[in-house]
Amino acid sequence: MEDQKKILCVGLVCLDIINVVDKYPEEDTDSRCLSQRWQRGGNASNSCTVLSLLGAPCAFMGSLAAGPVADFILEDFQKFSIDVSLVSEYAECISPASVVISNISTGSRTILHMNRDLPDVTAEDFSKISLGQFKWIHWEARNAGEQLKMIQQVEMFNSKLPEHQRITISVEIEKTREPLYELFPHGDVVFVSKDVARHLGFNSPEAALKGLYNRVKKGAVLICAWAEKGADAVGPDGLLLHSDAFPPETLVDTLGAGDTFNAGVLYTLSNGGSLQDALTFGCRIAGKKCGFHGYDGIREK
Repeated sequence: MEDQKKILCVGLVCLDIINVVDKYPEEDTDSRCLSQRWQRGGNASNSCTVLSLLGAPCAFMGSLAAGPVADFILEDFQKFSIDVSLVSEYAECISPASVVISNISTGSRTILHMNRDLPDVTAEDFSKISLGQFKWIHWEARNAGEQLKMIQQVEMFNSKLPEHQRITISVEIEKTREPLYELFPHGDVVFVSKDVARHLGFNSPEAALKGLYNRVKKGAVLICAWAEKGADAVGPDGLLLHSDAFPPETLVDTLGAGDTFNAGVLYTLSNGGSLQDALTFGCRIAGKKCGFHGYDGIREK
């Protein structure tokens, strides 16, 4: 039964409108795309896609604005067998959307994001769910004050259980917004982005881990991925671990590479793998993902 418990990702789902170009456009010019597609996006949503493709039962919790975009998104979740029973729909809001310029010459992705009035999931929404169905809950740091209250609910739930039955808590601190940093001490596993590390004055993943490990709670794991330099991690034993990146033969699409890395790490750790294995697997599938558009290619082992 334990194996059938799900991984829950809490955070954003949005519509990505992806324009594939052979070179980045100059301002005030009119150029053609090589292709354009709609894709379900958002960090937590993308991580669910990858977890599902890897064979992990998973669920997504977030908000949607009712309407045709929500219909597209829900249908896509369904296609990947992701449980969306915890999604809240709001009738009077506008769906968050990103316009993405994906440059196949360099593999870069440039994102313009719009999110006007859609409320994030609250601690009250979270209090209605049955926690016993999950073995791991991952938060993409957004409305940190509310997310902190959600994490406290899980800690309370865990305090009544033997260690092997407790839910593992992970958080991703990706955006350089000061209020999000209050989540550092609240994850068993904490992902900190290259952007946040640099914003806080660190110029390498090693420096970031050494400088930030005092912010996480005792016994936690801190992980920092650094694009083409691979990723580093440190756990309670204080040993600094590293995995090189695994770039594809041709760099095609880096959109969602970080979400893919996170999912690879969650997948490995939630199945009892070592931190080094998780780091290497995360880098390997993130690299693989950069070699094609979207996520379907992850299926092929």
